Amino acid sequence: MYTRALVTTHADRGRLVALCDPNRTRMAVHNEIVTQAGYDPVPTYHPDDFTRMLDAEAVDEVIVCTVDRLHADYIVAALDAGRDVITEKPMTADLEGCRRIYAAQERTGGRVTVGFNYRYNPVHRQLHTLLRSGVIGEIGSVHFEWLLDLRHGADYFRRWHRDKHNSGGLLVHKASHHFDLVNWWIGSRPTEVFAWGDLFFYGPENGRRHGVAADYERAHNSPAAENDPFALHLRDSADLTKLYLDAEHEDGYRRDLNVFGPGITIEDDMSVLVRYASGVKLTYHLVAYAPWEGYRLAITGSRGRLELDVTESPWTSPHQDETTPVRGMPAPKENTTATLTLRPHWEPPQNIPVAVGEGSHGGGDIRMLDSLFGGGDDGIRPDHNDGAYALLTGLAANKSMETGAPVVVDTLLHD
Repeated sequence: MYTRALVTTHADRGRLVALCDPNRTRMAVHNEIVTQAGYDPVPTYHPDDFTRMLDAEAVDEVIVCTVDRLHADYIVAALDAGRDVITEKPMTADLEGCRRIYAAQERTGGRVTVGFNYRYNPVHRQLHTLLRSGVIGEIGSVHFEWLLDLRHGADYFRRWHRDKHNSGGLLVHKASHHFDLVNWWIGSRPTEVFAWGDLFFYGPENGRRHGVAADYERAHNSPAAENDPFALHLRDSADLTKLYLDAEHEDGYRRDLNVFGPGITIEDDMSVLVRYASGVKLTYHLVAYAPWEGYRLAITGSRGRLELDVTESPWTSPHQDETTPVRGMPAPKENTTATLTLRPHWEPPQNIPVAVGEGSHGGGDIRMLDSLFGGGDDGIRPDHNDGAYALLTGLAANKSMETGAPVVVDTLLHD
């Protein structure tokens, strides 16, 4: 997304000057994007030469898109070298990385921006404006349910995200989006978290128990995967072939593992309770094996209630079709629908018109890129504090799942 933006839609707002990655094949694919846009290929660097690259290529800002557990390494190195940073969410995957980023930011004063693209979704911005207007009065509670369907949800269990060491689990990797939205909507920060979570659907034992598992290690070249609706067939896509199959010889990374195979250490069904400094209470639920994809949100206040229902995919077909030419990949969310209802005290409910944005994440991606590369302050751009409090909600939930006890968030940063 960032490579294409810097050589096409946002080429007048920033210049891509270098790529840094352990996989040369993958960098070559990104340089194809650069040359197809009419530019010369940019220099490529191995991670061992990251800091040398910053000086050699006169880098102003670094965009970090690594495996989550490595975010902190490059954020800290860039800050210490006097560069600003944009990082994919979550800001990092563990508490130690969060502390290191805080220390580096305080030491250098550098800017860290976290790519919470859902803030830029027009529906979410409209909701933020409504809440700030006081239309439901003082906020008392939030209920948030997020459903990942059998294609999108399954995708986290095929790739590196399935290892909690790499991703922090879905309450860190995926739900950091959602926890950031709640923090932003209510204008507060989490203080105490309690959670339950299980691996209910994916993994070997669950697949056998539910009668949905097929016997193979990875989908590529596996006859057993041919008719498995959970299998990802990389050969169906020229891009996936170039980025993954053709790059495997360098690092051994396999993008198409069996979601019912061994080695999964993350949960697929999670319930979280959060108390905020303002007194607001959140009930949150995330499942990664739902028959449809979307989310339900209800925010109740002293003067009424706002309810948002979003359907991104109404059902999941087990077969390849025109909308999903790559077998196993999530369907594009081109027909997202949203309904926003205001239910004031003592009055009939009111339907509030909302416009879903075009493109990825409900139009959030293109608007986030406009903000990141436009250089202006739109009041939305999330910083390291926003990144930390979204991350800390997930980390506290992980700790609560391990201990069976509530976790006071401030103790995580100051222990």
